[in-house]
Amino acid sequence: MSFVPSAGTDSVGARPAGGSGAPLTAAVLLIVMLAAAISVDVVRAGYKIKGDEATYVAMALSAAYDRDLAFERRDLERFYGLYQQGPEGIFLKRGKLLRVRLRATPPFLFILNNTAEDRADRAFFGKAMIYSIAAAPFVWFLGMNGFLVFHALLLFLVGVGGYLFLAARSRPGSALVYTVGFLGASVVPVYAVMLTSDLFNFALVFLAYFLWLYKEVAQPKFPLNGILSDVAAAVLLGVVTYSKPWHAPLVAPLVLLFWLRGRWRAGFVVGAISVVAAAALFVATALVSGELNYQGGDRKTFYSPPDDPAAPRLPTAGFPFASPDATWEQRGQPTGRDVGNVDNVLAPSEVVRLFRNNVKYFLLGRHFGFVPYFFPGVVAILMWLLSRERFQIWRVLTFGGVFVASLIVLVLVPYTWSGDGGPPGNRYFLSFYPALFFVTPPLGSALPVVLMWVGGAMFTAKMLINPFYAAKFTWEVTERGWARRLPVELTMYQSLPVMLDTRIRGRVLYGQDPWMFLYFLDEHAWPPEPEGMWISGSGRADILIRTPSIVAKDGHEAPVGPAHHFRVTAKSPISNTFTVSSSDGGATVQLVPGKPVTFDVPVTALRGRDGFVYLISARATGGFIPSLLDPNARDDRNLGVQMQLQALTGPP
Repeated sequence: MSFVPSAGTDSVGARPAGGSGAPLTAAVLLIVMLAAAISVDVVRAGYKIKGDEATYVAMALSAAYDRDLAFERRDLERFYGLYQQGPEGIFLKRGKLLRVRLRATPPFLFILNNTAEDRADRAFFGKAMIYSIAAAPFVWFLGMNGFLVFHALLLFLVGVGGYLFLAARSRPGSALVYTVGFLGASVVPVYAVMLTSDLFNFALVFLAYFLWLYKEVAQPKFPLNGILSDVAAAVLLGVVTYSKPWHAPLVAPLVLLFWLRGRWRAGFVVGAISVVAAAALFVATALVSGELNYQGGDRKTFYSPPDDPAAPRLPTAGFPFASPDATWEQRGQPTGRDVGNVDNVLAPSEVVRLFRNNVKYFLLGRHFGFVPYFFPGVVAILMWLLSRERFQIWRVLTFGGVFVASLIVLVLVPYTWSGDGGPPGNRYFLSFYPALFFVTPPLGSALPVVLMWVGGAMFTAKMLINPFYAAKFTWEVTERGWARRLPVELTMYQSLPVMLDTRIRGRVLYGQDPWMFLYFLDEHAWPPEPEGMWISGSGRADILIRTPSIVAKDGHEAPVGPAHHFRVTAKSPISNTFTVSSSDGGATVQLVPGKPVTFDVPVTALRGRDGFVYLISARATGGFIPSLLDPNARDDRNLGVQMQLQALTGPP
């Protein structure tokens, strides 16, 4: 099977035959996107703060209105005025005094910045500054809507670049529908409404690869036909590498293509330019905050105290400069990353063990998988491998860059390779994804386009109905639909979207000897009550369970092995059939009203960062409404079976 152009498709560099409605379509799409971006209530429609928005928004507002990148009390007041709440999850850091000394001995240039600055009335932002600086002019002119206008323009540029690349060797209509599908049948539109750097990074990578590769499929005019376009691509990749260092491997294909063609000097120059672009931004960061590493030093994250007066309140809750006693020392949780974290110091055997599982989760994971959330990329790879272009060196190098970048992330951060914080899809892979567009061979059939839209829509269509909602309530995406058939990323339990659910469905403490944490992955089960947890009568409940590997005993820490099986006690006030299963098997029991039944379910543990992890599923065939059984009850839930669990380490 081949996806090469048919006889009617124009040759390389020729203008596609026949007329095209692409310019009109592009104009209509741009007008619609800009109209929506300008008119929407950004804060309200976006359900206020999502992910890392607090840091990037506050930084862009500071750049737009204060012409600086410092966080002071006026920044806090401005944020409260816009959001009617504080900047939840903002990352800030103390500034340092930067001194540079030249000496006669290597390395000649010495940077001294081990002294905190004297000012106690300001801090600096603990994220890369380039996105907020780029968005600042739009924010200054259009307020909060400037973010969405900026994103709309980025998407438009990406779409134009993608269309031009494909239309150079494919029919215009196919190129247009494919390009729109590559963006729209994936998780990309959800990130388009998030006020973070993720879409910005995505666009920079896409435009960089367009500048690099367009001349491989067409005969463009100056400046896209020579090394200037390669230099521009290298600069963009250097910028995105500063924003997220994971992108460094995406520079390698540019350099290697020059070298494989015998242009050693040009390859070195392009690589060096990318390094200089990234280094220049790190130096600019040091000039602002006193440190090259925007995530290092005395860095903290800040959250408001809980609204519930009865809830425990951390003494560090609140924001700096909110009151006279809200000093830097009294507020915030340290999050500095100077020498890495636990992910970087795992034993080689642990890296190998986690890698095997993470490859499966990376490709097919329910919450972060490549197949469900970047399905057009799957189609692009298959088309390339089945085409005559599969040995074309620049396509091989492009795929190799994505492969290596993904591999590095899986190895270095095996517990947070999706970007942490329960994002929609894989946030880190989002900006590797655009490179896969350029392995797409010339389109000679409508089948790939149809497959792309159908396959992508199976997983992302409901996200696109309301991307604002999908971006905020990420845990609801996988509660129904095709994603429920995919494996849960057990190694990533601390980063699952359910951890963001304010109804406390993630990390629910349960039981004793040993205790365990429960993570309710859908709404077919409820957190434990005194007599157990209720399983709904309306569908399958998936529950992730974590048991400890070390417990405190008699004043000492004692190791605990993984559970061999779970002992389940179930009861129901109605006749019911109840099934509990795991990857190792399960059990089905018949329940009569009011009579508990105890049975065992075998499990196999996956060792996680802080214990052992398991996944069980529970289903009841019948349900009842308490308020309809008892007029005095005020419970309208559809309940099926009440279940108790106990983890046992030995055979039953």
